Order: sequence, then C-alpha cells, then structure tokens
Amino acid sequence: MLYREMPSNGDELSLLGFGCMRLPEKDSAIDEERAMRQVRSAIDQGVNYIDTAWPYHAGQSEPFVGRALADGYREKVKLATKLPAWMVGSREEMDVFLNAQLEKLNTDRIDYYLVHCLVGELWDRVVDLGILNFLDKAKADGRIINAGFSFHGDSEDFTRIVDAYPWQFCQIQYNYLDEENQAGTKGLEYAAGKGLGVIVMEPLRGGKLGGPAPAAVATIWDEAETKRTPAEWALRWLWNRPEVTVVLSGMNDEAHIEENVKIAGEAHPDSLTDTELQLVQRAEREYRRLMKAGCTGCRYCMPCPAGVNIPVCLEIFNDLHLYEKVDEAKSMYVIRLCGTITAGEPAYASLCTRCGQCLKKCPQHLEIPNLLEDAARELEGADLKDRETVIKPLLEGPSDRP
Repeated sequence: MLYREMPSNGDELSLLGFGCMRLPEKDSAIDEERAMRQVRSAIDQGVNYIDTAWPYHAGQSEPFVGRALADGYREKVKLATKLPAWMVGSREEMDVFLNAQLEKLNTDRIDYYLVHCLVGELWDRVVDLGILNFLDKAKADGRIINAGFSFHGDSEDFTRIVDAYPWQFCQIQYNYLDEENQAGTKGLEYAAGKGLGVIVMEPLRGGKLGGPAPAAVATIWDEAETKRTPAEWALRWLWNRPEVTVVLSGMNDEAHIEENVKIAGEAHPDSLTDTELQLVQRAEREYRRLMKAGCTGCRYCMPCPAGVNIPVCLEIFNDLHLYEKVDEAKSMYVIRLCGTITAGEPAYASLCTRCGQCLKKCPQHLEIPNLLEDAARELEGADLKDRETVIKPLLEGPSDRP
C-alpha cells in the first residue's frame, strides 16, 4: 500500500480509502458478516481511511462501521463521517447529530468530519445557522479532529466555500468523465493550492468505469502496451495526479478489493505516459458519446413517492446504450423492476409523476423526470406486459413451494 501525506496535518493516509455507502447486502440489509470481513481485510492490507455518513444504507452504515472497528481496528484507521447538512434546522441540531454519530460509531472523536453534500445555496443556509461556530467548538473540544466538506455544486461555489473557512480537507466527485463537472480539475488544483487534502469520491462513476468496457472502449484499451482492467485505468488516472490524497472506493466484492489494494500499492503520481493519458481521453469521449444519464447510483433521490426505483431505471437505461443489447436490457428491466424479486410493487420509470422531489435531492443535478421518460419510452413499450408474462413465473418459482 502506498501512502500520501495530508498536507494540512502530516497524516500518512492510504491511497485507497474504504467507502461504506455500497456495502454488500442480504435481505435488503447490510450483510454484516461479509462486510465485516471485507472492511477488516482491507485494513489488514494497509487501508487506513474509512468513510461513512449518516444516510448511508438507510442509517445503518455508521452503526455497522462502529462494530467493524471494534477489536482494535479503530486505532488502525482514520475515521470519516459527515454532518447531513440538509437535515439541520438549527445550530443546536448540529451538536445533536454529531453526538449521535459519536455514539453510533462507538468512538470519542471523528478524525475527518465533513459537512455533507454541499452546494452553494445549502452552504449559505448552514452558515446562517452557525456552522462556522459549530466546527470551531467541535474541534476545540476534540469531538472532531479535522474539518472538511463534500461537494456536489458548481465550480464557482466550490472556490468560495474553500475560501470561507480554514478547512483541512475537502471531498469531491472526480474521475476522467468529470474533469469539467462540479469542482472538476480546476477545483482539485485550487483546493490543493490552498493546502487542503483532497479526497476523491465516485472514482468509477458509480461502477460504470470499472465494469466490462463497451466494445468501442475495450478496443481503445487494447491498444495500450501495458494491459490493464477498466478499473485500473480509472484508478491509475486519478492517482497519477499528485493533488489527490485519497481515492474512496465503495467496495463490496472481495475480488474488487484485492484488485484495488494491488493497484494502490503501485500507482505513483505522474507515472502514466503521455500515450496512456491520450488513451484515457479517447475512452472518455467514447463513454460520453454512449451514456445517456450521468447517474452514479448514490440513491439520494430515493425513496421516490411514486415508487420508481430511479437508480436502477437509469442504470439499465445507460446499459442499453453502452452495450447495445436491447433484448438483454429489456429483460433485466423486468427482472429487477417488476416487483417480484423484491416482494414489492413494480418500480418502472413510467410510474414517474414528475413531482420534482428527486430534482431537489440529486447531487448530479440530473433532469431525472426527463430521463425517466426517455427510459420508459425505450425500455417499456408494447412488449412490456409480454415480457412480464414470460419472466415473472420464472422469478416466482413453483406454486407449491414451502
């Protein structure tokens, strides 16, 4: 495992951080036994930055992390969690949330505490509520050690938030599809130039950059002299930037953890050649040509009042265009959204009522109702009921099962 120094305090942090937003699940809850093994195995292999937040896994991520860091693991890592800024209604509630998080995480301090999911308007609101005083006092009394923020707004708001407080670090969405999105490369360089450590989230764009590459992208990777998986290209592109302190990966598969740990032991800054960087640029252009929705699967838009499973709808909509397998995409749409495997109601895109609640919650600022309309048009159609007739009995199994 390679490490980089947090410029504001000298902490040696692992290049790879463990993000606890997409832990393995079983029966619609965290698969505790498997997730525990994964987190502790990563720590045993050198990962020393663990990231969670109040809303992850419907509030169950923080208590799980507290249990996972028992038995001596807490002292092996720097622990990060976040104040759910959009939920805060007063200065007093900031302390209420932080104290509850300390209890849920079974710790007396948060090493890296972030004001969560900021955009300009939300930042202005929490400033009016007293966030600066809260951060000063929480640092002074030792409940938090380092103060930072995570960001999903535009570049102008990013720079003014950086300048508004003596932050130790920030967290931005960054990958080779997001160089000009949100904080982007300009924000990365600006924050680093101000002495902040930079934690990167969504390095694989919700997994899209780490899965099997579409044929047109795979052809580009095949040109490389050094062969790498799609995930390795994406991670090495990030770690090639010396401004990046830690890259968070929402790892929930043992093979992915092993691969990511291995890459994090080899990825030095400025190690990609100009030819390799040009290949990444070409892959970025091809992905952008193919993808229809910039969804990362964060699920902040959920639950939908109309019952639409928004992330799954947009995931399959993207897959339809990335891999050009129409029949497979339409069948997967029914399998995952007809309601049978979840023992619930259908969750198709066409159920959208355009209420607009998702628009207020989406950190990517996607026009979700419009995207759902497009998804419904291409994935449903006249054959939806026919597919349900064929597929649903296969999912339900024999009628006389116990």
